[in-house]
Amino acid sequence: MTSHKTTQTMKPATAAKKLGVYLEATPAEFQEGVVTRSELNALQAEPPQWLQELRRNGPHPRPVVASKLGVSIAGLARGGVTEALTTEQIDALKQENPEWLQKERATQADVRKEAVRIKEKQAEQAERRQQSGS
Repeated sequence: MTSHKTTQTMKPATAAKKLGVYLEATPAEFQEGVVTRSELNALQAEPPQWLQELRRNGPHPRPVVASKLGVSIAGLARGGVTEALTTEQIDALKQENPEWLQKERATQADVRKEAVRIKEKQAEQAERRQQSGS
């Protein structure tokens, strides 16, 4: 019985998501082909110039924009940001610091605090269960 390994491939959209780049800004040959797991690993290990440039200057996909602004993706939408933004546009938004951005950052900070509180509470409960079970 011999097993042969099939090459794992992914759509360009999936590869772009894994690389953290906006698909529409990638080269045509990347958008039109399929990407193997080994090609993805090579791109991550030694990014070509186009990938370095995209990661540095954008345009960035919404998850990256949200992260750079310190808000959620839903918060971006509530703020009216629905398109990919360049690093320059993100920096301008940070400088401008509109009211919606301030509000969304505060909301995100509250969400993080609540997540920490819940995690700590769960850890305490687990510890109590472990102690009562001993």
